[in-house]
Amino acid sequence: MTRTGKFFVSLLVEQDDEPWIPVENKVGIDLGLKHFAVMTNDAMVSKKIENPRFLRQSEAKVKKAQRALSRKKIGSKNREKAKLLLAKKHEKIANQRQDFLHKLSRRIVDENQVIVVETLKSKDMMQNHKVAKSIADVSWYEFVRQLEYKSNFYGRTLIKADQWFASSQICSSCSVKGEKKTMDVREWTCACGAHHDRDINASLNLLMLAD
Repeated sequence: MTRTGKFFVSLLVEQDDEPWIPVENKVGIDLGLKHFAVMTNDAMVSKKIENPRFLRQSEAKVKKAQRALSRKKIGSKNREKAKLLLAKKHEKIANQRQDFLHKLSRRIVDENQVIVVETLKSKDMMQNHKVAKSIADVSWYEFVRQLEYKSNFYGRTLIKADQWFASSQICSSCSVKGEKKTMDVREWTCACGAHHDRDINASLNLLMLAD
């Protein structure tokens, strides 16, 4: 039973495996906060997936429910009602996030045979209090976990780039790293003359690891 009073039952049944349908496509996926993901496939088509920011969207309602709970007398029925209301707010955010992650990860696995994704250390990045809440909301770890088990189930290849691979620093045209580019640099021009969108360039570099 969940904190909101919902019961869940797990049933185990036998069924035939779904037929494995191979595809030819490859994709490199750069994860971020402004956009949840920037994906480039082997046809050199890039797509930006907006960050839904479910927690941010409902933050005012959650804070209101928290204040209402804090004003209720401990042990009272009204406090229990307020606690249930707050739990429902959090449950809705969690359900929205899971729905988004499952649909996106399944679509990526359905469309691509080889998937390359960057490795991000969320715990280390959350030490920066300015972005900690946003990182917790975006759920990169859960997204990669879903990609991994779905790739295994459907016969896809998931490649996790080394955490030190400088996908956003290297020029995808000439492969030169050049000087370090801080997070506020969203576009830049390499010495070779190639002009880059930071995130698309990173997804292109990740795509190259699929070969």
